[in-house]
Amino acid sequence: MKGAKRILLILGAISIVIIILSRCMTAADKLPRDIRGDAYTGAATCVKCHKDLPQSYAHSPHGLTSNLVVDQELLKVYAPDSNSFSFNEHQKVVVEKRNDGIFQVAYNDGKEVNAQKFDIKFGSGEKAFTFAYWHGKKLYELPLSYFSSINNWAISPGFPANTFYYERGITSRCFECHGSYVEKKLTQKSAFSMDEEMEKGSIIYGIDCERCHGPGKQHVVFHIENPAEKTAKYIAIFKTLSRKQKMDACGVCHSGNTLMAHQSVFEFKPGDNIDDYYAQDFVGFGGGNPDVHGNQTTMLMGSNCYLKSETMTCQSCHNTHENIKGNLNIYSQRCISCHQTTNHSRETLAKGALTTNCIDCHMPKESSKLISFQQAGKDQASAYMLRSHRVAIYPDRIK
Repeated sequence: MKGAKRILLILGAISIVIIILSRCMTAADKLPRDIRGDAYTGAATCVKCHKDLPQSYAHSPHGLTSNLVVDQELLKVYAPDSNSFSFNEHQKVVVEKRNDGIFQVAYNDGKEVNAQKFDIKFGSGEKAFTFAYWHGKKLYELPLSYFSSINNWAISPGFPANTFYYERGITSRCFECHGSYVEKKLTQKSAFSMDEEMEKGSIIYGIDCERCHGPGKQHVVFHIENPAEKTAKYIAIFKTLSRKQKMDACGVCHSGNTLMAHQSVFEFKPGDNIDDYYAQDFVGFGGGNPDVHGNQTTMLMGSNCYLKSETMTCQSCHNTHENIKGNLNIYSQRCISCHQTTNHSRETLAKGALTTNCIDCHMPKESSKLISFQQAGKDQASAYMLRSHRVAIYPDRIK
């Protein structure tokens, strides 16, 4: 009995200590740790208060720009009669379901020569999905991508058209615009080359809350401890940023892929100067012709709409918390909010529907000069069409 009483006393003492320690823990101590550092708290914490945002944002192109491949979701993408791509009479790549996942399998004269699993997908699927596989701590792009415009597989952009290729590396730089974080290790191989390895478990897929609003831990702690305060503190609110700061925040990923990065843009926070991260390319202001892929801010800033306005930014038309991709009616209403007295030509008026579709005339889809894709059995590459962000009058659109 003495032994039993001693155990009960010990357990009671432990319980009291636990209660005291739990009361000593601050709000910050109770928040989950984030791999990006102590200043961050993670999207799961943001969701607890901002319950209305996840449903729209999680399904937006930003939220879906990268993710792990889920086999059951991938099975819905391809049909049994469209899962093979022939390069020629000898070589082909087949999308196959096997016991341990779904693979892109290369065959040469009917003999399997390479098989790599779908591990990660890039892109929201609005235009395409590109896929990647892990080999150790290195990531490589798979030879076939799925293009929504043809509802079928085609050669991944930039890949050779006459043979399968599995050796194109995907680096952390790709995740800087298609993710929110990845931990990397760089090793100097020679005076002119570096070797990079990435930690699989460190990746934060998609563009999350803190990628756009900055580290949120101090914000969360303050509002937990001050629930009556309804004005957001210690977090970047876009309406409080200057025009340049707003454009820079979007330009981190939307100002072109010809820029040279001085440092990882994972470190960029709203309010920072983008020039500290990139060697800027001002081609959009000098009469150049930037490609429609990835140059949204450059093209917008070269448009008369932007140049003649003191306030126009990306947020004038886009709210990243909503998912209205492709809804030309809503976007057109945002045009009309500034252009209520615009006069159109007789030819344009004859087309009708001016209040529901300004976009196709003034921001038409154009073929990318950097990206195209090769379909099986076609001699010429197919155009990769993207919406131009150079808002302008396009004469060929009114003929």
